[in-house]
Amino acid sequence: MRHDERTMANMKDNARQPDSGVVALVTGATGAIGKAIATHIASMPAYEVVLLCRNVEKARAVVGDIQRRTGNPRVRYELVDLARHASITALSERWNGPVHILINNAAITPRRREETPEGIELQFATNVLGYFWMITGFKDHLVDSAPARVVNVASYWAGGLDLNDLEFTCRRYNNDVAYRQSKQANRMLTVAFAERLEDTGVTVNACHPGDVVSTLSRDLGFGGHETPDQAASTPVWLATEAVGANETGKYFEHRQEVTCRFGADRNAVEALYRACKGYG
Repeated sequence: MRHDERTMANMKDNARQPDSGVVALVTGATGAIGKAIATHIASMPAYEVVLLCRNVEKARAVVGDIQRRTGNPRVRYELVDLARHASITALSERWNGPVHILINNAAITPRRREETPEGIELQFATNVLGYFWMITGFKDHLVDSAPARVVNVASYWAGGLDLNDLEFTCRRYNNDVAYRQSKQANRMLTVAFAERLEDTGVTVNACHPGDVVSTLSRDLGFGGHETPDQAASTPVWLATEAVGANETGKYFEHRQEVTCRFGADRNAVEALYRACKGYG
C-alpha cells in the first residue's frame, strides 16, 4: 500500500461516523489540496460533499474522479466566483438544505495586481473576502444545521498585514507579500467569527495544511515536499474529528494546536472584521 493510500485509510478509520448524512462544502476543490480534502471526506460513510468551483469543466472532471475513487455518488458541485460577493450571495440564497461543514480553502496569488469587476484587488477578494463572505452568507445555514463547523485553510506563511492598505493601493504589489497578508487575515477572522458564533453550535478553526507543489506554490516561486493527501490531513481532521467540534477560534499545524499571535491582537482582529464587513 502506498503512503497516500495509507493516509486515506487512516483518515477513514479515525473519522467521526455520523448517524445521518453530513453535508460538507469545500471551496477551491479543483486545486491540489482542495481536491484531496474533498476526496478524503467523500471516502467516509454518510458524507455528502459539494465542491464549490468557478470552472464547470474542471468541476465536472473532479466530481467524476472523486466519485470513482471513493464510490460515493453523493459528490457534486455548485458554481460560484468566490471573489465576488454577489456570486456568493446568490449561492447562499439558492441553497436548500443543511450545511454541517464549510471548508474555506480557495486561494490564488496572481503575480501581477489584478482587480475584480467591482474594483477589489483580486487576491484580497478571493483569499480574504471570499472566506468572510462564505461564512456570513452561510451563517444561518450553519446555525440551523448545528452542530456545525467552519475550517479556514490558512498557513504558517503569514504576516505583514497592513490594515491601512489591504488592497495594495499604496504599497507596490508583491504576490508573496499579499499572500502572507491574506493568510494572516484568515487566522484573524477565524477568531472574530468564533466569538460571534459562540453558543450557536458552530465552531470556527484555522489550520496550515501542508506544502505541496501546486499552481499557487509555483506562482509564489516555491516547491513543496508533501503530497496533497498529506496536506489534507489537518483540514480533514478538523472537519470530521471531535477536536473540530470541541475547539473554536484556534489555529493548528500538523494536527497540533499552535498559539496564533495574530489572533491574540484583539484590536487588529476587530479592525479587520469591520474592514471586511464594509465590502458588503
